Amino acid sequence: MAGRQPRVGIVDVARRAGVSVGTVSKALNGRGQLRPETRDRVRAAAQELGFVPSAVAASLHSGRTYTVGLIMTDHHGRFSLPILHGAEDALGWDETLAFVCDTRDDPIREQHYVRSLARRRVDGIIVAGRRTEPRPPLAGAVTVPVVYAFARSADPADCSVVVDEEGGAALAVQHLLRTGRRRVAHVTGPHGHASVRARVNGTSRALREAGLELAGEPWYGGWSEVWGRFAAAALVREHPDVDAIFCGSDAIGRGVADGLRDSGRRVPEDIALVGVDNWLPTAEGCRPALTSVDLDLQQVGRRAGALLLAAIQRGGTEPGTHTVPCRLVVRASSAPAAG
Repeated sequence: MAGRQPRVGIVDVARRAGVSVGTVSKALNGRGQLRPETRDRVRAAAQELGFVPSAVAASLHSGRTYTVGLIMTDHHGRFSLPILHGAEDALGWDETLAFVCDTRDDPIREQHYVRSLARRRVDGIIVAGRRTEPRPPLAGAVTVPVVYAFARSADPADCSVVVDEEGGAALAVQHLLRTGRRRVAHVTGPHGHASVRARVNGTSRALREAGLELAGEPWYGGWSEVWGRFAAAALVREHPDVDAIFCGSDAIGRGVADGLRDSGRRVPEDIALVGVDNWLPTAEGCRPALTSVDLDLQQVGRRAGALLLAAIQRGGTEPGTHTVPCRLVVRASSAPAAG
């Protein structure tokens, strides 16, 4: 059995390039005043030898661990996982790794993770929420930069990245109006929920700007298909002239589609539908496939990761709320009205 190859060190690179160890360090770290040909020669030597810089040495040199904590409150991962994937995209450019901690919405567990991350000397923390209501800042003496993603911090001095849900609702309604619909109803989630309020405001604004009004009052209920089916049946009895329904979630939208079909209404020929979330198993499983507002949670994660890296390098976060726009994914449920 062949023996293990000895690890290539910075001395080997220096010997191959014909320079000092200090020059190798400067060339590979982009520091110092070196001639371009010297820097290129060192990098070529490192590549030829397969030299991999030591993470420990880099940490000692920079004072960083190149790790961050990502605290999730959504144990199903429906909202947190896309944010995590986006954050990893941003952190990867800095070769920074994330410790993922699932608090399961338990404040005691969250405090435990904050202490554990502090002991590991992470460079910063991203807190990813599953609801958009403002949340309390992390408890305890947090001495590293923190960025809140999706659920903003209740402290306006903190750095938060949120989704423009009101703008997303306006996108949905504007799309329905462009397809020729004029009697738009809104079936949504629980009254008082922050996302519900934002989507109701965006719906009303878009209709008002077009010189139209909502067909009746918003229909408040649950986030379920069951609520969608019930609301659809009641809605067409009370407002038989409705020709479009904007639903506060894809689950509601799928239930509404079933309820309309049971009531003898065709989608989209009689009534067009748009949902929110662009959750593929639900949106593509709907009959017909559901047009949906995508909250672009991966972009929320990327923005949070980029802001955290900038804060680590700068020594402090950029306070305030940073907003990511939604995008509309058009499918068969909102095809243009006949004629």
